[in-house]
Amino acid sequence: MIMRKNGWFKYVLVLTALTILGGCATYYQKTLKYQQFIYSGELEKAKKFLDKNEVKTGKKDRILYLMNQGWVNWMIDKNTESNKYLEEADLMIEDYRKKFGLELATLVSNPSIKPYKPEDFEKVMVNYLKALNYLNMNEYDEALVEARRINLKLQEINDQYKDHKNRYDNDAFAHVMMGLIYDANREYNDAFIAYRNAYNIYKNDYAENFGVQTPEQLKKDILRTAYLNRFGEELEFYEKEFGMKYEPKQHTGGELIFIWHNGFGPVKAEWGINFVKTSSGGGVIVFHNEELGISFPFFIGDKPDEEKSAFAQLNFIRVAFPKYVERKPVYTAASVTADGNEYPLQVAEDINAIAFKTLYDRMLREMANSLLRLATKKAMEYAVRQENQDAGAALGILNALTEKADTRNWQTLPYEIRYVRIPLDTGNQTVRLKTFAGSRSEEQNFQFNIQKGKTYFYTFQSLETQPPQGGYGTFE
Repeated sequence: MIMRKNGWFKYVLVLTALTILGGCATYYQKTLKYQQFIYSGELEKAKKFLDKNEVKTGKKDRILYLMNQGWVNWMIDKNTESNKYLEEADLMIEDYRKKFGLELATLVSNPSIKPYKPEDFEKVMVNYLKALNYLNMNEYDEALVEARRINLKLQEINDQYKDHKNRYDNDAFAHVMMGLIYDANREYNDAFIAYRNAYNIYKNDYAENFGVQTPEQLKKDILRTAYLNRFGEELEFYEKEFGMKYEPKQHTGGELIFIWHNGFGPVKAEWGINFVKTSSGGGVIVFHNEELGISFPFFIGDKPDEEKSAFAQLNFIRVAFPKYVERKPVYTAASVTADGNEYPLQVAEDINAIAFKTLYDRMLREMANSLLRLATKKAMEYAVRQENQDAGAALGILNALTEKADTRNWQTLPYEIRYVRIPLDTGNQTVRLKTFAGSRSEEQNFQFNIQKGKTYFYTFQSLETQPPQGGYGTFE
């Protein structure tokens, strides 16, 4: 009888292990073929790959499919189609908080079985990409709506967090975009307010949290719109603030807002975080991680004696949590040359830095639940072992195999965003983008037909990026 029982458990364990281990690859590794199409600039193939694999991704990855399709279609100038996908993704983000059906399941399993919930910065980048689509279609009012929605959405997101709010609770570049659009519509009062709001966020939040200083272009636009609005006191204040003197210039042509997306943001891998039980008493157990300097207490005094005993046996817990792995861009700087003048592109949004900081903030918010989930699994395992050693061993192996981090993320967002304003004469004009990678540089020309008094928006994405570190392989 015992032999038959052991054989049955071994059969179940082998089946379980094969099933789960088949899904142990990270999301990046699973989608490497799609990434290779992107890196090589084969965007139509990337689009077809997404369509072909839509059924395989399933409902739990639907939002990632939509965001990826939104990005690919934006890249190939199918702006209406891109916004169709992004609008559906936006609706899913709005609906997500109403759906809690799988929360109980993840208490005893892992977060990767749930439909993917985008990180907070990914949610607002949906609106940013929609704004770019509208700008490409010269629908400036619609673009302005999407830029406004970025900070409204961030406010709604952070209002849900009682503790450990995101350091990313306002988006400076969204205010820059609002200012640029108002400016293009000659609504200089609203443009000045948006630019000023952007400056305050760069000064008070971005510099400390993400290492991004106020772009020089933003300073120039604040001074110019203060002058155009005849805000004498404000102009004088910001001249002193920036150490710059505004000199009005006559310009009879148009202007180009050149936006550069450099490389790609990080991808997720798994991180094992170890916690040791440091104290137990008064119905409370405390788990501590020395490296991070964080502790989490749990009250178990109201649990049945069997559960108390099971929880008391826990001395060490390893929690699986996602971590970001950086993909450094190939290019470290860029400038735009027009009419013999060179305009450096200045960092306005460091998505890589935002990603790392917001994931850490989320870890602090969610670690208590992750510990409780794992502690519950371990306590169940201990209780089962008291009844049946083989069943307890089987549950222990199953728990170990199912303790996985969710490594899904939107992998086509840029590493950073830079921009600059360029005055151009009327008629056909050539603009040259020069990108720098150490001592090496590359150039690319763009043609624009400029009309007097009109502002044009153009966004260019550099696909070149270095592979992520940590055993992810190369892009060949």
